[in-house]
Amino acid sequence: MKIVEARVIVTCPGRNLVTLKIVTDEGIYGIGDATLNGRELAVVAYLEEHVLPALIGRDAHRIEDIWQYLYRGAYWRRGPVTMTAIAAVDVALWDIKAKAANMPLYQLLGGKSRERVMVYGHATGKDIEGCLDEVARHVELGYKAVRVQCGVPGIATTYGVAKRSGERYEPADSDLPAEHVWDTAKYLNYVPKLFAAVRERFGDDLHILHDVHHRLTPIEAGRLGKAVEPYNLFWLEDCTPAENQQSFRLIRQHTTTPLAVGEVFNSIHDCRELIQEQLIDYIRTTLVHAGGITHVRRIADFAALFQVRTGFHGATDLSPVCMGAALHFDTWVPNFGIQEHMPHEERIDEVFPHAYRFEDGHFTPGETPGHGVDIDEDLARQYPYKRASLPVNRLEDGTLWHW
Repeated sequence: MKIVEARVIVTCPGRNLVTLKIVTDEGIYGIGDATLNGRELAVVAYLEEHVLPALIGRDAHRIEDIWQYLYRGAYWRRGPVTMTAIAAVDVALWDIKAKAANMPLYQLLGGKSRERVMVYGHATGKDIEGCLDEVARHVELGYKAVRVQCGVPGIATTYGVAKRSGERYEPADSDLPAEHVWDTAKYLNYVPKLFAAVRERFGDDLHILHDVHHRLTPIEAGRLGKAVEPYNLFWLEDCTPAENQQSFRLIRQHTTTPLAVGEVFNSIHDCRELIQEQLIDYIRTTLVHAGGITHVRRIADFAALFQVRTGFHGATDLSPVCMGAALHFDTWVPNFGIQEHMPHEERIDEVFPHAYRFEDGHFTPGETPGHGVDIDEDLARQYPYKRASLPVNRLEDGTLWHW
């Protein structure tokens, strides 16, 4: 089965999304997500100049060989643009292979390890009461796990909190990066009160998650983890930047709160020490940014040796293509933990019709051959690309900080 065509589709139905479509001489096509928030056009340029011409004429069934060709052929490899481009090709090829076999992707990976995939939703509020109301709304929708984020008094803009009540949270909020102000002390003193309030209102059965978004030093993260131990968090996410993997050793010395990290990782080398030394409990590396199914499968298998579970990133800057492929992966992977879910806008769901569905706090990937997600190219063309950037942070004295 030879590849005869490969093209990139860029669309913005409320969010910039990049899709790679690969077509074979048998008329079977596959699609992969190639979105890299704020760097979409860099991935498009890399795909069109370096990747797509090299795919034509290759056997679409030789996924491993093509993956190795693209990875080893990139001398400066492992960067986010390269690994996102490789991921797009890889997921599209797995989609083709599953369609050719006339089976859903999870069957091709090895079959079900579970009947349904638990996901967590996002509850935000300007204050604790507003966040609690959003938690209640998610519980009514059936979620068994909820990420909680709320505004902090004295900080004008807080990560994860929508600008207005009832709105979706959208971090890419301007053409060029906006500058926000951050105060670690105010955050550390306030946020444990949020978890206490959630437990008081909703009891112990609801899974609570929280995202620090890389903003603390390791010792500050250890302090927070210890402070929230009475509230039994499902995980504390991205509590410190992970470029220095050994920094998590210090956090582990001070808290038993489970730790999750990895949505910005691009390869197994970014998390090797974290996993091998059991410094984390959940690896959040996602298919679209870490080389696709072929490479993330290696990460998951390695993590299983050390009882580290998956917890894939699932924000709206990952298209339904990534979500569909991830749910098939989640259905198969033995060491599954949880899957993030931020609902896409209705326009996005229309552009990307899909087989996966939500019910009672869980997703099922569907039984459609392949990963079960398609793209309406005519509709996609109605939504042209619009540049959007994530913010940057400064401390109150003007020092640039981690956003």
